Amino acid sequence: MSNKINIFWFRRDLRLHDNVGLSAALQAGLPVQAVFIFDKNILDKLTNKADKRVDFIHQQLEKINQELQQQGATLIVKYGNPVEIWRDWAENLPINAVYTNRDYESYGINRDAQVAQILAAKGQHFYHYKDQVVFEKREVCKADGSPYVVFTPYSKMWLNKLAASKNENGEPAALKNHETRAYFHNLRRATPRPVLGLEEMGFEKCANFPDFIPNINQIQEYEEQRNFPAVEGTTRAGMYLRFGAVSVREIAKLGLFHNETFLNEIIWRDFYAQILANFPHVETQPFRLEYEKIAWLNNTNDFEAWKAGKTGYPLVDAGMRQLNQTGFMHNRVRMVVASFLVKHLLIDWRWGEAYFAEKLLDFELASNSGGWQWAAGCGTDAAPYFRVFNPTAQQEKFDPKLKYVRQWLPEYGKANYPKPIVVHEVARVRCLAAYKLALDKDKADVAG
Repeated sequence: MSNKINIFWFRRDLRLHDNVGLSAALQAGLPVQAVFIFDKNILDKLTNKADKRVDFIHQQLEKINQELQQQGATLIVKYGNPVEIWRDWAENLPINAVYTNRDYESYGINRDAQVAQILAAKGQHFYHYKDQVVFEKREVCKADGSPYVVFTPYSKMWLNKLAASKNENGEPAALKNHETRAYFHNLRRATPRPVLGLEEMGFEKCANFPDFIPNINQIQEYEEQRNFPAVEGTTRAGMYLRFGAVSVREIAKLGLFHNETFLNEIIWRDFYAQILANFPHVETQPFRLEYEKIAWLNNTNDFEAWKAGKTGYPLVDAGMRQLNQTGFMHNRVRMVVASFLVKHLLIDWRWGEAYFAEKLLDFELASNSGGWQWAAGCGTDAAPYFRVFNPTAQQEKFDPKLKYVRQWLPEYGKANYPKPIVVHEVARVRCLAAYKLALDKDKADVAG
């Protein structure tokens, strides 16, 4: 059929530049129609109608649509169950192939398998590409082909693989730009249409998000500044990476050319993504299954105090207030608040992981699960279970002038600031006993 088209399906890659799947679609020759689906299965679980993440996605889609319309094309945006929408499109559109970028979470994998099956039944193709990460699944692995489960050897092999992938210009081929604009003439010509409104899905506009513009000086000073929450020492690139508003290859190049410690954060992100891909049980279970035997206290009053930033530990409370008010928390503080919940309060790390998933604008399942399991001592490259962060010592070291604490805790130092809900030394002893009991029980069960 002469009217056959290819479709590019935007998901976590909300940009027109350096987009692997979009580049492949545009170079395939047939007219390309771009689409996005607001997934009802996901959005219906959100309780806050002023959800900044939905607003961010919507704003990115409007930017994409504006640029497409300048080319005489348009973006089709739907709201509903993706599988049902694709069933309708497969039946009623002259589709040759659907192009998209890979998803690594179980929900996305299952959804894509269903969509591919629907398309195949109509003789239509489904192509998906690596775009979210620099290296995926088994691209960086041991000599025997098995995945790394410890970060340091993984990172060394990651860097070796990057260095070995030089192109003719001497740059790593793994970080090459995937050209799209040179092929915009292959976009399907269409009558302009506006992006589906937020209100039509039950959400509302709540923020304005600028384009991500890297601060080179900030990146160059990243190693010295990143641990101090009162300093703007991090790039806030996380949210833009999470939704693909920037290319991970662009961000990796910034680290490669300006700061190794900054690049290391991208390697951590790849590491956790390949852990999720190779060990999908970490979505809901600890990587080290023996830690399932911990007898969590799961005191709901303590959990509510932690969520509200009312534990009586200033650095913990400041972090939670920042999270609740902005959807962001400084990375050093994330480690402290996670450790406090799990080890001081003996609350299941999954409770904290779920709360971060609800609140963080830069939430990514692989990194969130990996970080929480690191703090709980039950993950791959986990901190030993007997390491228990002292939140007071962390505050004295990383916020000695209390600038961060006072920014987020106006009642700090006043009569209405709560007393600590737990004593550090008492909590530490209790934690070590609970962990030891669980691990001893596991050994006995294995032996018995």
